[in-house]
Amino acid sequence: MTADDPTTADDPTTACDPSFGGIEAVSTAVLAMSRHLEVREVLRRITASARQLLGAEYAALGVPDDHGGFAQFVVDGVSDEQWKAIGPLPRQHGVLASMLHRLDPTRLVDVRLAPDFEGWPDAHPDMKDFLGMPIIDDEEVLGAVFLADKEGGFTERDEELLRILAAHAAIALGNARLYERSRELTLAGERARIAHDLHDAVSQKLFSLRLTAKAAATLVDRDPARARAELAEVARLAAEAADELRTVVVELRPAALDEDGLVATLASQVQLLDRAHAAEVRFRSQGVRALPSGQEAAVLRVAQEALHNALRHADARHVDVTLAATAGRGALLRVADDGHGFDPESVRRAGRHLGLVSMRDRAAAVGGTLVLESAPGKGTVVEMEVPGA
Repeated sequence: MTADDPTTADDPTTACDPSFGGIEAVSTAVLAMSRHLEVREVLRRITASARQLLGAEYAALGVPDDHGGFAQFVVDGVSDEQWKAIGPLPRQHGVLASMLHRLDPTRLVDVRLAPDFEGWPDAHPDMKDFLGMPIIDDEEVLGAVFLADKEGGFTERDEELLRILAAHAAIALGNARLYERSRELTLAGERARIAHDLHDAVSQKLFSLRLTAKAAATLVDRDPARARAELAEVARLAAEAADELRTVVVELRPAALDEDGLVATLASQVQLLDRAHAAEVRFRSQGVRALPSGQEAAVLRVAQEALHNALRHADARHVDVTLAATAGRGALLRVADDGHGFDPESVRRAGRHLGLVSMRDRAAAVGGTLVLESAPGKGTVVEMEVPGA
């Protein structure tokens, strides 16, 4: 944008003052962006906040890919029907391309008169006033916010407001990307653990079942009594393998925390495990309110790990899961089993963690604590407490 560009908006005579009334509006917009952790939702909030903050009729936000297009492109002010009619995501050309390769904003009285303007798709609204602002993180352009059509045109003050919003948008977008990356790593770890369980438990059961079936086949004619005993063993191993598979399926099912909340999700998981195993698995909840999403996810994962240990390693016949509100309106998870138990210190020295490190890390990550009590022949109790908001 240059001073002698006829398409550039005229600056107002009043300079921007940090005390202007837009600060409250900026604060509201920043809070709206910061409440979400999924990248797509953060992009949508940035776009809607920018449009509302500056009073524009249209807003868009583009995140470039490495192939001349946009990895993501979010719009606000255009109906779903209009957006579908416009067609595929735009390519990085014209004014949009110039915005993604510069670190300063672009403010135009009429975008259609810009030298690099290349026209609109057939169903695209005809736009005039234009303000574009890059979203920058350490000299890297993460994307750009585009605003169009404001009554009276965009001013220097609008540009400064959008610059402030874009700076906060870079932080919100960076946090969302880190969150999604950490979630991907967590899911990868869960998949690796389940794959390990499949190999160690189900595969070994099936191998034993096959050998026992072969032995039974060789004994049918010369020792029918022993053959019957071997076939009974085949039936037992098959039932155990089926239990193991059902457990893995339960753990693979996505936890519907967002839709159902922690109490309903945990109750459903316990119910499924109760049906899948010979052990009796029971669940009780006492006055637990909704917790922050990170805490709910951590409590659920710790409960799953404790149940996994009780049912797969401790040979428990009874497992009680309790989730209760604390005096500070946090929550206390308790998973108690009557399995064979173990000596925590000897397990630690042997390098066998039974997921204990993972459980403690999950609790600490959300400001909680985890206590484990166990002894050989005495069962195990796992307690996790998370603080109130």
